[in-house]
Amino acid sequence: MTGRSEDPNSLHDEVFTRVFDAHWAALRHHIEGVVEDDDEVTEIVSAVFLEAWTHLDVAKPMGRVRLLRMADRELRARSGRATSRRAVLDAVHHGMAGTAEEPGAADRPAEELPDRDSVLRALGVLTARQRRIIMLAYWDGLTEGEISELMRYPRRGVRTMLRRAEKRMRDALGLEGEREG
Repeated sequence: MTGRSEDPNSLHDEVFTRVFDAHWAALRHHIEGVVEDDDEVTEIVSAVFLEAWTHLDVAKPMGRVRLLRMADRELRARSGRATSRRAVLDAVHHGMAGTAEEPGAADRPAEELPDRDSVLRALGVLTARQRRIIMLAYWDGLTEGEISELMRYPRRGVRTMLRRAEKRMRDALGLEGEREG
């Protein structure tokens, strides 16, 4: 006996199960940010995990950023069917209001926050890249480092772009103050 009697398929299954369990919720949440139909969300998540299963390297399992990159490719392939969701606006809406340094900004009652239409208009002043970074930061909750890895931009560039996007949105929303760095 060589001691290598372990079935390589069971190791593949075990590693894939760990990847799936660790990242399923984050991946689904990411896709729900741009796709309205829950059945289509499930279909896209399934397609991403099928690709992950096919390309899984048990010695170096993929992380959340790589799965999100795979999801973005799948979303681009289906681009005509993707739509914006209200929950994304809510996440940006509350996140932007909470970044202002004015006293009590994060504790402001909902009726004092800019409305969704204002947030949508404020998002419209951003470039496509800035909107993407805002979504990744506020909807997906990614760190600057994760955004940098996902978008393949230098971390410093992501930080600068995020700060500029936040400032442009705050200005468009009439919020004062700077985000704490």
